Amino acid sequence: MEPRLGVDFGRVIQGGPLAPGKADTAFLGGTMRDALASPPNEGAFEALEELVRLFGGRVWIISKCGERVQRRTLAWLDHHDVAGRTGLPRRNIRFCRKRAQKAVHCAELGITHMIDDRVGVHRALAGVVPHRYLFGPQDGPVPDGLPNPLSWPETVALVRADCRVR
Repeated sequence: MEPRLGVDFGRVIQGGPLAPGKADTAFLGGTMRDALASPPNEGAFEALEELVRLFGGRVWIISKCGERVQRRTLAWLDHHDVAGRTGLPRRNIRFCRKRAQKAVHCAELGITHMIDDRVGVHRALAGVVPHRYLFGPQDGPVPDGLPNPLSWPETVALVRADCRVR
């Protein structure tokens, strides 16, 4: 099976890692204009472009959110021309209502590598996704054996080292 990558959206692609306990009020609670103006995580577009190339286009955004945030996410991705800038196919976006449901999407898609900022998601993905990366600073302990890259360049280096595609 060819390697396939899953990437979370909030605090991974968009918005950057936040201080523990902080909410992304611009994207989640502000106006649509505020949401569209919220920044990508530093280096996210360059990293996604490299990873889409590395995985031969087999990259999906897998995000947990409700309908309102789903609309904002799609609008943000279009506003920032993520498909055009990175090569990530617009059709490769999946949404679910609960974090643990990301495991269902990963199993259906055959995801082999997953980047997400939530420990709970990674617990749900154990046994489903062999290569998992806990993105960004955490407010609690990082489980043993779970790589915790703090930036996009560090994440790309870890994924590249684990990836069998060259």
